[in-house]
Order: sequence, then structure tokens, then C-alpha cells
Amino acid sequence: MAETHAPEVKKKRRMALSIRLILVAALWSFFTLIIAGGVLVALFQKSSIEALDDRLDVHMTSIIGSIARNMPDKPERPAALGEARFDLPLSGWYWTIRDAADPSVVIYDSVSLFGDRLEFEEPEKQVEKQFYTTGPAGQQLRVQWDTIGFSDGSSYLIAVAGSTSEVDQRTTSFAQLAAATLGILGLGLVAAIVLQVRYGLWPVTNLQASLAAVRRGDAEAIDEDLPRELKPLAEELNALIKSNQEIVERSRTHVGNLAHGLKTPLSVILNEARSEDSRFAHKVEEQANLMKDQVTHYLERARMAAQRRVIGVSCEVAPVLSRLTRAMEKIYRDKDLEIDSHLPEELRFRGEQPDLEEVAGNLIDNACKWCDGKVAVRCEFVEMQGSTRDMIRLTVEDNGPGLTEIQRKEALRRGKRLDESVPGSGLGLSIIVDLVGVYGGSFELEKSKLGGLKAIVTLPGLKS
Repeated sequence: MAETHAPEVKKKRRMALSIRLILVAALWSFFTLIIAGGVLVALFQKSSIEALDDRLDVHMTSIIGSIARNMPDKPERPAALGEARFDLPLSGWYWTIRDAADPSVVIYDSVSLFGDRLEFEEPEKQVEKQFYTTGPAGQQLRVQWDTIGFSDGSSYLIAVAGSTSEVDQRTTSFAQLAAATLGILGLGLVAAIVLQVRYGLWPVTNLQASLAAVRRGDAEAIDEDLPRELKPLAEELNALIKSNQEIVERSRTHVGNLAHGLKTPLSVILNEARSEDSRFAHKVEEQANLMKDQVTHYLERARMAAQRRVIGVSCEVAPVLSRLTRAMEKIYRDKDLEIDSHLPEELRFRGEQPDLEEVAGNLIDNACKWCDGKVAVRCEFVEMQGSTRDMIRLTVEDNGPGLTEIQRKEALRRGKRLDESVPGSGLGLSIIVDLVGVYGGSFELEKSKLGGLKAIVTLPGLKS
């Protein structure tokens, strides 16, 4: 079956360039802000721990000063250390004074230990002067310790501990504040990125709109008023359009010359053959007519191909089809035709008007020729998902005798006629097949709901 088919719809949509740029910049900003937030929180936590160590060092200095006042006698119990929580049971703030020679011997403990002990390793095993441990109430403690010796040979182990809960709370609050601040900053950066990309790609959008105007036939050339990065592209595209037009004009000239060069000798051969009544003359006339039909067909096909490659050519669909239906009503007025048409005004055919007239004229003429008084002509826009090449669908139906499935296949073969009693060369449908194929569309024949034949043609189109 000599049918052409519409191009396959792309299954995978390509992401827009602007979306790619925005997405990459947004992801980079997102990860950068996360890393920056983590670094800030870590620095804040480190600073808070250092501040806690400084407080513990101050309290240790106060304890050393208190026990040194009564030396070399028995050390005095430290008092008034400036931290009330040392006197609150299990408050998380503790101190202890022990015998450095035997750390299990407790000299004094803070009231806050409430009879419990502050556990830590022996001094010779504890390398760091600050470390973490678990307190009597299960709190995490930051401990600072040191040993101090006196002239009488006595030495004491002093340890001060403070709960890290305050540090944790302040760090959490800072992390929440930093997250909110960086989140707002991130949204601002994304908004700025969007504006930057949109503004930066604005000339590309203008170039696309200008190229679309050329494709629709609203302009003859692309606007070259663009930034210096895009201006060479516009100039090259305009040069390509001009070159294409020149090639098409030359092709048309050659096709015309070839048509004149072949038709005249064929006419002479036909006239000479018809002047004689012999078997040889009839055979020559038969073959010459066949040659003439073939020359006409292939010259017409060459003309179609040349016109199809003209950039920026388009025409309105409704006026062309309306003229054709009015003409058919006059030609077949003896049939009392009723042509029902639905032709949206905004539809345009991306091609030359004579080609649309050729396709629609053959289809409507065929429907009027075979109908029993009723013909329906429809045209609609078909948006091709995943492709920028949209189509229009032309449907012509009649209530005539119609065709069987086998006859519909035969009707699409070049030069095949189904009824010799009806005038015509038999090339109408084959011309439609070739022309639709040149435009990358499709042509199908189906059974109509009206009872006759339904012809469906898709061609490149757009909405104006």
C-alpha cells in the first residue's frame, strides 16, 4: 500500500536550556549553602566549647586559690566560686579535689555531686586536660583537670566539670537561625539566577521568534539586531535563506525549461501518429500519451519538492478551502450538493497555496463526483507532543458508494483507476500521495460514517 506516514513523535522531551542553567546554578548554590551552613555551625560549636573551657579554667583557678590560702596546713574547702549551680544537687556543674597520689581519696566534692562521684581516668592515663564524660544524672559533661603541688610535698588532683547542654541548645538555636537565614538567601539567589538566565537568554528568545516569523511567512529575513555573540548566527541564517530561495528559483527555471523541451517533441509525435491509421501509429500514439502523462507527473513532483524547500512560505487554510467548496457547488449543481464545512480561521498551511489547492481540490472533487448529495470537509489543528513540527488534519467525507479495503489500497497506487466510465487521468490520488510525502505528512482512506469514503490528509501547519 503506497501510503506515507506522519513522523514519529519523540518519546523523550529535551529539557529547555534555561531550565538547565537555572537547575545547575540552583543545585550548586544549594550545596554551597549547605556546606557553608555546616561550617558556620561547626565554628559556632567550637567557639562555644572554647568559651565553656574558659569558664571551667576560671573556676579551677578559683579553687586553686581557695585551697592555697591555708597551706601548708590542710587545704581549705573552696567557697564562693561564683557559680550557684555548684551548690544545687545534680545540676550538671561539679568540682572535686582528690589526693594526686591516690585519686580514689576524695578531699572535697561539690555539693552538687550529692554524694555521687565524678568518674574519670587516672591522671597518668588521661593525656588531654579537657575531655568528655557522663555525669551522675546522665548528662554529658566537659571536664577540665590539673594537678597542683605544694612546698610541703603534698599534691592534689583538681577537676571541674560543666554540662554541655547549654552549648548544645545554643548550637541548635544557631543552626536553626542559620538554616532560616541561608534558606532565605538561597531563595534570593535562585530568584536572581532566574532573572539572570531569563535576561541573558532574551536575545535567543527574540531570535527564535524572528525565525518563527520567517517560517510562518510573516517576515522575509531574521532580525539581525542582536548581541555580537548571536549576530553572526542570524547573518548566516539569512544567507542560508537567501541561498535556498535562489536554488529554488533556479530549479523552477530548469523544470520549466525541461517541460517546454519535452512537451513540444511529444506533441509533434502525437500529431504525426494521429495522422496515420495503422497499427504502428496507434502504438506510437499510445506510448506517447503514456510518456506525456509520466513527464507531467514527474515534473509536477519535481515542482512540489522545489516548493517544499522554500523557507517561510505559508497560507491560510479557510479561504482556500472555502473557494474550492463554492467552486464545486457550481460545478456539480445538478447533484444539489450539500457541503458541510468546518474551517477554523486561525489555521495556516506551512507550504505554498497551489500545493494546498492541489491536495484539497482533488479530494473535494473526488468526493463531489462520487457522493449522493452530501460532502463533509473538516480541518483541525494537531499538536505533536515532543515536537515543534505541528500539523493540520484535512478530512473529506462523502455519502457515496465508498470503497472496500482492497479498493482503497488500489486507489492509492499511481495511475490506478477504479472506474473507466468516470472522466480523469487517474493521477489525482497519486499526485496527492507524492505531494503529501514531500511535505512529510500522511494520506489515508477509510470508511466514512456518512456511508461513503473518508480521506484523511495531514500536512505541516500552525495557528496564526
